[in-house]
Amino acid sequence: MGRTVSTGAGARTPAIAAVPGACDCHFHIYDARFAYEESAALRPPPSTSASYRAFRNALGLSRGVVIQPTSFGTDNRPTLFAVRELGPARTRAIVAISPAVTDAELLDMHARGARGFRVNALRGAAFDLNDTERLNERVKDLGWHLELHVKAADLPTLAPWLSRQPVPVVLDHYARVALPAGGLSEGRETLMRLLADGPLWIKLSAPYLVDGQAGPPGAELGSFAMAVLAARPDRVLWGSDWPHPGLSARGLPMPDNAGILDSLASWCGDERTLNAVLAENPRRLYGF
Repeated sequence: MGRTVSTGAGARTPAIAAVPGACDCHFHIYDARFAYEESAALRPPPSTSASYRAFRNALGLSRGVVIQPTSFGTDNRPTLFAVRELGPARTRAIVAISPAVTDAELLDMHARGARGFRVNALRGAAFDLNDTERLNERVKDLGWHLELHVKAADLPTLAPWLSRQPVPVVLDHYARVALPAGGLSEGRETLMRLLADGPLWIKLSAPYLVDGQAGPPGAELGSFAMAVLAARPDRVLWGSDWPHPGLSARGLPMPDNAGILDSLASWCGDERTLNAVLAENPRRLYGF
């Protein structure tokens, strides 16, 4: 895999006071002990558990959720090994599974820290509604959830299906909303309605995938985030997206992670909301 990724934590810690139990709900480990899938579109350099631990500590975080990258397909060994290496008491996993997964395999992954499965429909993962609903039924008694990477523009079509799911559904990366933020699109209206009345959660992660800025998020994305936080502060999560595979795979600089966290604190507006996003909400969803 060649070169390794630096921690990308930047030269300073965030200005916010550390929140006890603060959780990074979205990061990846690219473990050089395992081969990428032949069809992998993203092939970042190795990013190790040790490098992530340094990143986490530099930002004042104490818990994390490692997300299975599409680059390894359904070979979840890199992700589950990372849970062991980073500490099962403070680390959880979101895995990738197929309809062929056995009940014994699900139980084994749960024992090793898995608390949900991801469908990355924007990176070519199969997203068959019937298959995914059957998987949701199978994992609900484990307390798992579905993590879904789709565009907000897809939500009006998906809304009836989402509303009947038996498990929580977490939307990645600001639900990939379209900017500018002036006026609600149909997709955003559906998102806000499902956050209010349905099973949805939203993860404020990888802002550069939405607004294209390597620094702190821009005002338009901030306006959207504040609307979400005002509506359902109990359904919002935060994630770093370390090692920022869309950037590191192309050899681009790491974003200003401390500045991104400072933006989150500004959007939250008070310690109670910030504590909910960074600590209480992850505790409830991932079972810390």
